[in-house]
Amino acid sequence: MPNTLIATRSGWIRDPYAVIDAVHDALQEALKIPEWDRTVRLIEHEPSHFAIPSGRGQNYTIVEVMLFADRSFEAKRALYQAIVRNLGALGIAATDIKIALIESPMENWGIRGGTPASEVDLGFPVAV
Repeated sequence: MPNTLIATRSGWIRDPYAVIDAVHDALQEALKIPEWDRTVRLIEHEPSHFAIPSGRGQNYTIVEVMLFADRSFEAKRALYQAIVRNLGALGIAATDIKIALIESPMENWGIRGGTPASEVDLGFPVAV
């Protein structure tokens, strides 16, 4: 049940759905989430509102993934690599992609009517 935010400068993305799909496909591949578990937001900022670190290109993109704790290091590494590969296919240089995972325990998520996620059968494993 990750919540994912993709942030970048406006003006260069031709197909927003392709960017969203690239990141969601990486989440499915690496974290083994189902296709329907799709909470991905793309926010394009005016250039004056989105600073780019020195040495990075105009397509600099930040991907933040809020997710349940307990994913293995191998799954996280696979996620980083899949995101970079998939966004790379859309023309974003690997050095222009920054990924941050924000993990919290399942009891810190209220889902499906306000029930702690730790008390819900998600229908897929979290500890991958």
